[in-house]
Amino acid sequence: MKNNFRVLFLLLLSIGLTFTACDRTDDEDEDTTPVGENLTIKGSITSNTTWKAANKYLLEGFVYVESGATLTIEPGTVIKGDKATKATLIIKPGAKIIAEGTVAKPIVFTSNQPKGSRNLGDWGGVIVLGKAPVNKTPATIEGENISTFGGNDAADNSGILKYVRIEFGGVAFETDKEINGLTLGGVGSGTVIDYVQVSSNGDDGFEFFGGTVNAKHLISFKNLDDDFDTDWGFSGNVQYGYIFRDPKIADQCSCSDSNGFESDNDASGSDASPQTKAQFANVSIFIAEGTPDAKFRSGYRIRRNSAISIYNSLVVGAFPKGGFELGDAATQKNFVDGKNDFKGLVFAGMSKPIVSGADEAKLKDASRKNQFGVEISTLGLPSGYNAATGKPSFLPNAGSLLLTAGATLPSGFESNTIVGAFGGTDWTTGWANFDPQNTEY
Repeated sequence: MKNNFRVLFLLLLSIGLTFTACDRTDDEDEDTTPVGENLTIKGSITSNTTWKAANKYLLEGFVYVESGATLTIEPGTVIKGDKATKATLIIKPGAKIIAEGTVAKPIVFTSNQPKGSRNLGDWGGVIVLGKAPVNKTPATIEGENISTFGGNDAADNSGILKYVRIEFGGVAFETDKEINGLTLGGVGSGTVIDYVQVSSNGDDGFEFFGGTVNAKHLISFKNLDDDFDTDWGFSGNVQYGYIFRDPKIADQCSCSDSNGFESDNDASGSDASPQTKAQFANVSIFIAEGTPDAKFRSGYRIRRNSAISIYNSLVVGAFPKGGFELGDAATQKNFVDGKNDFKGLVFAGMSKPIVSGADEAKLKDASRKNQFGVEISTLGLPSGYNAATGKPSFLPNAGSLLLTAGATLPSGFESNTIVGAFGGTDWTTGWANFDPQNTEY
């Protein structure tokens, strides 16, 4: 009997050793790359590279993703920008960025300063450059003044930015030449831009320098200068945009002012081709409670021969100049000649909804469904829609005119009749952040 137990014991011991040996072999086949590191990134990325969520990344100076290389960023990754070196991430034409976060794990670009001490302009921002058409040659980004972009490939693909936050950028590379939160230069329609938030940036939230890229679900939150800036021939479609302004934060430069939209064909208002003719639909612009700084100007400042179109969009707040501004004869003629369109627009809370210069009879034609000088109290906005702190309230109350007052949208947009960025769904939930100053990264 004892011999039987001894045989059984030796057999079990042999099996255990076999299992242990198999486990050790499996471990040797696994990826043993260290995780949880603090990594400093500088210079050029010249081959396919992946940034992992387990690590923390610090950008120093101009960081370039060179043509032919793809930078992939895992969901949940946090990337910080160094203040002293004016860190900026630049995706060159021919390169790609695949930054595809999720609702639960957005990708965050933010300041390297501790919470409570962050500020506008703590670092540069994110710049994506492509090979789609622009109307300026050579086209370079101000401040850096080196990298060129643009070409003839309207379908160019620079990658994916989805569920991404960009915070506290906008450092001045030169006097009065700050970088935008997200700069898109000559970016083509093969690129995906969806669910992107730019917060507390020291210049524009989003600027489109030419290109054909389409975008959806954009948030511009408490930025300094303009929120959506379009020029150099941008011709893409943008749908569902939320703009929220702090009344105390506006651009103090003598050469500029702060608007929800600012749009030019180019700096001189020339006839350069392709003409800036982007289309926007379902955009909400709000100024938080309080008296706006005098450097605010208009909800829409469209000028210098721009031909952009805007549909089913809302402006609420005391913009000092007014709501709708067509700024020069060439821009006004574009509207008269039918090069652009404005339908389903609602303006409330400002003393001058239409700034002089627009063809008011055409703008107010009943078929356009535009509403000027609406009382804020009649809009059916939720309590807290313009709260100065915390997360604003987004969804219109049941029965709100904003849910049904929209015009028919042109092809290229999701069909709806809502005015503004929200109907019955809060598409910011989970991934957006309305208090980045106090977030521990």
